[in-house]
Amino acid sequence: MIGKGSSISSTLGAIRYGNNPEKEAEQVYNHLIVGETPEEITQEFRAVQQLNQNCERNTLSFILSPTIKDGANMSKEDLARLTKVFLEQMKLTERQAVAFVHRDKEHTHVHLYVNRIDLNGRAYKDSFIGKQSQLAAERTARELGIQTVKEAQYDKSVALNNMRSELLNLHQKTISQDRTKDLQTYINRMREHQVKVIPVINKSNQLQGFRFEFKGQSFKGSAIHRSMSASDLLRSLSPEKSLAINGSKIPIAPSLTKAVAKKIIKIVIDKGIGI
Repeated sequence: MIGKGSSISSTLGAIRYGNNPEKEAEQVYNHLIVGETPEEITQEFRAVQQLNQNCERNTLSFILSPTIKDGANMSKEDLARLTKVFLEQMKLTERQAVAFVHRDKEHTHVHLYVNRIDLNGRAYKDSFIGKQSQLAAERTARELGIQTVKEAQYDKSVALNNMRSELLNLHQKTISQDRTKDLQTYINRMREHQVKVIPVINKSNQLQGFRFEFKGQSFKGSAIHRSMSASDLLRSLSPEKSLAINGSKIPIAPSLTKAVAKKIIKIVIDKGIGI
C-alpha cells in the first residue's frame, strides 16, 4: 500500500474529482459531514475553515493505494476500515473528512479529503506531510494485514530479476544457434521467444542501443547482462558501420562503433597474451 498526501486550496475541484462518476467513484467514508454533493461538502468544510483566516491551503488531500491484488479483493467496508485506520495513524480522526474509491482502472485507490482546520480553528501541521503519509500507509498496511510498499517493491524486484535471468537464457540460446550471424536474424529468432528487440535510434537517425520488451516489461540490454549491451551484441553479430534493420540501412552511432572496436581490440590483445 502506498500513501501520498499534500495540502491544497482547491477544495471544491478536488472533491468533484474524487466524486467523479467517470471514475466509477463511490463514497466509502465520511465524518462530521451531512452533505452529499461536492458543493454541499465543500460548504461544510468552508464553514469550519472560517475559524482560521490565516491558513490558505486548508484542505488535506490523500491518495491511498493498496496493491492491485489487495485492492481487487477489498469491499466498500474494507476500504472504509483502511481509511479510518490511516486517519488514526495521521491523528486526523476528529476532523471533517470524506473519501471516495476509484475503480475505473485495475489499480483500486481511495481519494481522501480532510479539513485541515479542526472544530476549534486550529490548523493541522503539514510539515513533511508527504513523508508522514508514506509512514502512516506502511503502519496501516501492517495493521490490516495487507502488503506494504516495501514488500511490494521487494516482490517486484524478485520478479524483474527472474525476468532478466530468463531473457539472458533466451539471448544465449539464440546467439549460439547456427546461422545467427546478423542482427535481423537475431531479432526474428528472439521474436519467436516472445521477446521484442527494439533498436534505439538517436536524433541523427543513428543506432545507439537496444531495448528488450518481454512480458510487458522493457529493459535496456546492458541492464539485463553486459553480454546484451549494444556494443557486445554488435560485436557478436556484425561489427559493421551500418546495419540493415527491417529492410532499412541504419548507420551506427560513432560512439557505439568506437565501443565495439575497443572490445574487438581487447579480445585480440587478450588472446595474444594468452598465446
